[in-house]
Amino acid sequence: MNTYTFDTKLDAGLKEPDTQTYRVRLAVTARVFAEETFEAQGEEAARKYVEALDPSDFNYTYSKSIDLSSDAERIVPWGGLGGQVINSWDPNALRAVSDFDMTHQFNMNWIYELPFGKGKLFGTSAGGALDAVIGGWQLSGLARWSSGLPDSITSGFTWSTNWQLSGGAVPMGKFNAKTTKHPDGTVTLFPDPQGPTGIGAFRQALPGESGTRNILRGDGYAGLDMSLSKRWKMPYAEGHSVQFRWEVFNVPNLTRFDVRTVATGLDAGDAFGTYGGLLTKPRVMEFALRYEF
Repeated sequence: MNTYTFDTKLDAGLKEPDTQTYRVRLAVTARVFAEETFEAQGEEAARKYVEALDPSDFNYTYSKSIDLSSDAERIVPWGGLGGQVINSWDPNALRAVSDFDMTHQFNMNWIYELPFGKGKLFGTSAGGALDAVIGGWQLSGLARWSSGLPDSITSGFTWSTNWQLSGGAVPMGKFNAKTTKHPDGTVTLFPDPQGPTGIGAFRQALPGESGTRNILRGDGYAGLDMSLSKRWKMPYAEGHSVQFRWEVFNVPNLTRFDVRTVATGLDAGDAFGTYGGLLTKPRVMEFALRYEF
């Protein structure tokens, strides 16, 4: 019999007359505990195999945040992410998903004791020397995935409505925002950044217009970190042990690009739509040998 425990939470805020932010959040957290009953032969070994997996934490969050401006109005010019009110006579003009809106988030972590060595599923009768080699290994991991953050196409260095803030661009037709790697090594937010579905799909805001905000999204984050470790207890003193650890960060060597580094101004020229940075880091391996006493 499997027992699953779920904790759910739903928060929904009502909008007051002077409030500019809506947030809806649904969080689901699951912790799985295995309780097994075996009647076939090998009952003891099978039970030990199940018990080797520590309770795993898995959580998923669905959320949506909408506001008029994600930046505080008190900040200095160009001090935030560019989500300020452009036209104070029409503060609702740039109502959109928040700059920090992240629709989906998944997180999971686990610790698994490998079933090798004395008293385990494999090598249950192993002697001291063999057990010291194959027994006591643990495999742990941390996985995370999220959907991408929103971003805007801007009018560049033009000030059609606000003397200090330029505002967003206005779509004239269908645009295609999809992270694309090109043969020359550049990576862009649009498959054809200089074409009709790229920069050609937008125009600069006209006097009185605020443009648009957060109408496209970039890559989400994805990562998988894992660790393999083993501990040897020293026979000459209680509490003395040696631990070996092999840790790998970003195991699949994933690349996810940061939408906040894209050249989104309509005056960016050939650089329009080009990424300038990553959300992820290249794969890194670390080896450690630690003596504890």
